[in-house]
Parts: sequence; structure tokens; C-alpha cells
Amino acid sequence: MIPEPVLDTLFRAARSHNGWLPRPVADATLRELYELVKWGPTSANCSPMRIVFVRTAAGRERLRPWLSPGNVEKTLSAPVTAVIGYDLAFHAKLPRLFPHRPQLRHSFEGPDHAAHAQRTAFRNGTLQAGYFILAARALGLDCGPMSGFDADGVDRTFWSGTEVRTNLLCNLGHGDPAMLFDRHPRLDFEEVCRLD
Repeated sequence: MIPEPVLDTLFRAARSHNGWLPRPVADATLRELYELVKWGPTSANCSPMRIVFVRTAAGRERLRPWLSPGNVEKTLSAPVTAVIGYDLAFHAKLPRLFPHRPQLRHSFEGPDHAAHAQRTAFRNGTLQAGYFILAARALGLDCGPMSGFDADGVDRTFWSGTEVRTNLLCNLGHGDPAMLFDRHPRLDFEEVCRLD
């Protein structure tokens, strides 16, 4: 059983941040973050998540035009913004990632299997994005995951020439507690779950 303070760090006390303290995030920390995330399970170990860590002024300016107005300030002030995508061509790596069934890649190839590949990439890439947030919190970083951007524009800017599509953005850094909103409620077990 994980100690209660760790559960607080990962879930109960963790918040989605909107403002950031002027503390940098080292590239070594971003590497450490990925080294944790990569161990989270995905179907057939397909691992479709791809990440661009936007951490320079030039990178932020490239991202700015695609942000919804409410997301501009908090993103431009974040030490890092992770553009988290999913690779529709993930199956090209399956012979290495799932070596006991290398032929599985063929079930995702070609136009007849494009919808299956898209669903698999999106589902597992989203799952990996959840691991990403938990891993960042475990390393002492605060997160600000968000929608509210022009995905096509982000795709053209950061994934041009690839089969990667943007799923979400996640600001990373050390959050400014003064910028937090009041904690919003969550749904109760009985509203969400059924024991069958």
C-alpha cells in the first residue's frame, strides 16, 4: 500500500495549476519524467504517445497563435508546455515493442485498418497522458492539463510531416498557489460506479 501522503501528492491534494512560480524545470527532469511514463501499460505495448516539450521563448511564440484566449497567459508563463500527441503510425514500432507477435503490426496497416489504428492510438495515447500527469506530480512538478487550443494549428506547427496528432497540452512547473481556483467538487461513487 502506498503511504497516504503519496496518495495526497498524486491525487487528493494535487491541483490543476493556472499560474507559475519563476522556477525552471531542468531538461534532466523532463527526461526523468519520460523514463517513468514509459513503463505504464498500453495495449500490445503500443506506446503511441509522443511529446514535444516547449520550453523556449521561440517555442512558446510558435504555440501562442493556437491557444484559446483563456489559455494564453498561463501557457506563456509556464516553464514548460508539453504538447502531448498520439502517433497514428505507432504500429511501425510493434515488432520491437511486442516482439513475440511482430505480425500484429499488419492489423493496423492500410486504409482498411485506419479506424482501428486511430482508436488504438487515441485510447492508449490518452492513457499514457494520464500516466504523464501522475509521473510529473511524483517528481514534484505541478501540472496544468488543458484543452482549449486549435489542434490542427498545433499539428501543423509541431508535428508537420508526421502521423502524430495532438491530444492535449499540459503546462509543467511549480505552481503558484495564489493563482488556484477554489477546489471543485467531484462525483460520488454511486453516481459513477455500479457493482454488477
